[in-house]
Amino acid sequence: MMKNIFFYQTDIGKIGIAENGTAITNLCFENEKVPEDAVVLETELLKEAGNQLLSYFTGIRKEFSLPLAPTGTEFQQNVWKSLRAIPYGETRSYKEIAQAVGSLKAFRAVGMANNRNPIPIFIPCHRVIGVNGKLVGYGGGLDIKERLLNLEKQYANR
Repeated sequence: MMKNIFFYQTDIGKIGIAENGTAITNLCFENEKVPEDAVVLETELLKEAGNQLLSYFTGIRKEFSLPLAPTGTEFQQNVWKSLRAIPYGETRSYKEIAQAVGSLKAFRAVGMANNRNPIPIFIPCHRVIGVNGKLVGYGGGLDIKERLLNLEKQYANR
Protein backbone atom coordinates (compact mmCIF):
# COMPACT_ATOMS: atom_id res chain seq x y z
CA MET A 1 0.00 0.00 0.00
CA MET A 2 1.32 3.41 -0.92
CA LYS A 3 1.88 6.00 1.77
CA ASN A 4 1.83 9.78 1.69
CA ILE A 5 4.42 11.72 3.68
CA PHE A 6 4.85 15.37 4.42
CA PHE A 7 7.57 17.26 6.29
CA TYR A 8 7.04 19.85 8.99
CA GLN A 9 9.63 22.20 10.47
CA THR A 10 9.58 21.93 14.28
CA ASP A 11 11.65 23.10 17.24
CA ILE A 12 13.62 19.85 17.03
CA GLY A 13 14.19 19.87 13.28
CA LYS A 14 12.33 18.63 10.25
CA ILE A 15 9.85 15.83 10.98
CA GLY A 16 8.19 13.63 8.38
CA ILE A 17 4.74 12.23 9.06
CA ALA A 18 3.37 9.42 6.88
CA GLU A 19 -0.14 8.02 6.46
CA ASN A 20 -1.80 5.19 4.53
CA GLY A 21 -5.01 6.97 3.54
CA THR A 22 -6.83 6.31 6.81
CA ALA A 23 -4.29 6.54 9.66
CA ILE A 24 -0.83 7.80 10.63
CA THR A 25 1.76 5.04 10.10
CA ASN A 26 5.15 6.68 10.63
CA LEU A 27 6.94 9.67 12.09
CA CYS A 28 10.56 10.20 11.03
CA PHE A 29 13.13 12.52 12.51
CA GLU A 30 15.51 14.38 10.24
CA ASN A 31 18.29 11.81 10.71
CA GLU A 32 16.09 8.82 9.90
CA LYS A 33 15.13 7.02 6.71
CA VAL A 34 11.65 7.72 5.40
CA PRO A 35 9.41 4.86 4.23
CA GLU A 36 10.55 3.89 0.71
CA ASP A 37 7.02 3.62 -0.68
CA ALA A 38 6.07 7.15 0.45
CA VAL A 39 5.03 9.95 -1.89
CA VAL A 40 5.41 13.55 -0.74
CA LEU A 41 1.86 14.85 -0.58
CA GLU A 42 0.16 16.84 2.18
CA THR A 43 -3.26 15.24 2.73
CA GLU A 44 -5.93 16.54 5.12
CA LEU A 45 -4.92 13.87 7.66
CA LEU A 46 -1.24 14.87 7.45
CA LYS A 47 -2.17 18.56 7.73
CA GLU A 48 -4.14 17.76 10.90
CA ALA A 49 -1.25 15.64 12.27
CA GLY A 50 1.19 18.46 11.50
CA ASN A 51 -1.04 21.01 13.25
CA GLN A 52 -1.39 18.77 16.31
CA LEU A 53 2.38 18.21 16.39
CA LEU A 54 3.14 21.93 16.15
CA SER A 55 0.63 22.75 18.91
CA TYR A 56 2.30 20.03 21.04
CA PHE A 57 5.62 21.85 20.66
CA THR A 58 4.05 25.09 21.91
CA GLY A 59 2.59 23.33 24.96
CA ILE A 60 -1.01 23.88 23.83
CA ARG A 61 -1.72 20.22 22.98
CA LYS A 62 -1.06 17.53 25.58
CA GLU A 63 -2.90 14.67 23.89
CA PHE A 64 -3.15 13.68 20.26
CA SER A 65 -6.42 12.70 18.63
CA LEU A 66 -5.34 11.00 15.44
CA PRO A 67 -6.01 7.57 13.98
CA LEU A 68 -2.74 5.62 14.40
CA ALA A 69 -1.81 2.41 12.59
CA PRO A 70 1.65 1.28 13.68
CA THR A 71 2.77 -2.00 12.12
CA GLY A 72 4.17 -4.53 14.59
CA THR A 73 3.73 -7.80 16.47
CA GLU A 74 0.97 -8.33 19.02
CA PHE A 75 3.48 -7.78 21.84
CA GLN A 76 4.72 -4.53 20.25
CA GLN A 77 1.12 -3.34 19.80
CA ASN A 78 0.47 -4.01 23.52
CA VAL A 79 3.58 -2.06 24.50
CA TRP A 80 2.67 0.85 22.21
CA LYS A 81 -0.86 0.89 23.64
CA SER A 82 0.53 1.13 27.18
CA LEU A 83 2.88 3.96 26.09
CA ARG A 84 -0.15 5.96 24.98
CA ALA A 85 -1.52 5.60 28.53
CA ILE A 86 1.47 7.41 30.10
CA PRO A 87 0.17 10.87 31.03
CA TYR A 88 1.74 13.99 29.54
CA GLY A 89 4.69 15.20 31.59
CA GLU A 90 5.18 11.85 33.33
CA THR A 91 7.61 8.99 32.75
CA ARG A 92 7.60 5.24 33.32
CA SER A 93 10.45 2.78 33.50
CA TYR A 94 10.86 -0.11 31.06
CA LYS A 95 10.10 -2.36 34.04
CA GLU A 96 6.80 -0.57 34.74
CA ILE A 97 5.77 -0.94 31.09
CA ALA A 98 6.71 -4.65 31.21
CA GLN A 99 4.42 -4.99 34.26
CA ALA A 100 1.65 -3.08 32.46
CA VAL A 101 1.73 -5.53 29.55
CA GLY A 102 1.81 -8.50 31.92
CA SER A 103 5.37 -9.65 31.26
CA LEU A 104 7.35 -8.80 34.39
CA LYS A 105 10.69 -9.95 33.03
CA ALA A 106 10.18 -8.60 29.52
CA PHE A 107 11.74 -5.18 30.05
CA ARG A 108 14.36 -5.89 27.36
CA ALA A 109 11.58 -6.83 24.93
CA VAL A 110 9.77 -3.64 25.96
CA GLY A 111 12.96 -1.75 25.10
CA MET A 112 13.03 -3.39 21.68
CA ALA A 113 9.34 -2.59 21.10
CA ASN A 114 10.09 1.01 22.08
CA ASN A 115 12.97 1.02 19.62
CA ARG A 116 10.70 -0.26 16.84
CA ASN A 117 7.93 2.28 17.50
CA PRO A 118 7.21 3.69 14.02
CA ILE A 119 5.27 6.70 15.32
CA PRO A 120 7.35 8.38 18.06
CA ILE A 121 5.91 11.45 19.85
CA PHE A 122 2.33 10.43 18.87
CA ILE A 123 3.12 7.13 20.63
CA PRO A 124 5.23 8.70 23.39
CA CYS A 125 8.15 6.30 23.75
CA HIS A 126 10.24 9.28 24.93
CA ARG A 127 8.38 8.97 28.25
CA VAL A 128 10.06 5.62 28.99
CA ILE A 129 13.28 5.86 30.98
CA GLY A 130 15.66 3.52 32.78
CA VAL A 131 14.65 2.28 36.24
CA ASN A 132 17.37 4.52 37.70
CA GLY A 133 15.84 7.59 36.05
CA LYS A 134 18.44 7.64 33.27
CA LEU A 135 17.50 8.55 29.74
CA VAL A 136 18.30 5.48 27.68
CA GLY A 137 17.95 4.96 23.95
CA TYR A 138 15.82 7.03 21.61
CA GLY A 139 15.53 6.77 17.84
CA GLY A 140 15.75 10.51 17.39
CA GLY A 141 18.75 10.73 19.71
CA LEU A 142 18.96 11.29 23.46
CA ASP A 143 19.15 15.07 23.00
CA ILE A 144 15.70 15.01 21.35
CA LYS A 145 14.33 12.70 24.06
CA GLU A 146 15.60 15.13 26.70
CA ARG A 147 14.09 18.12 24.88
CA LEU A 148 10.69 16.39 24.62
CA LEU A 149 10.71 15.48 28.33
CA ASN A 150 11.77 19.02 29.29
CA LEU A 151 9.06 20.51 27.04
CA GLU A 152 6.42 18.39 28.78
CA LYS A 153 7.80 19.24 32.22
CA GLN A 154 7.64 22.93 31.33
CA TYR A 155 3.98 22.83 30.23
CA ALA A 156 2.63 19.95 32.35
CA ASN A 157 0.89 22.08 34.97
CA ARG A 158 -0.46 24.80 32.69
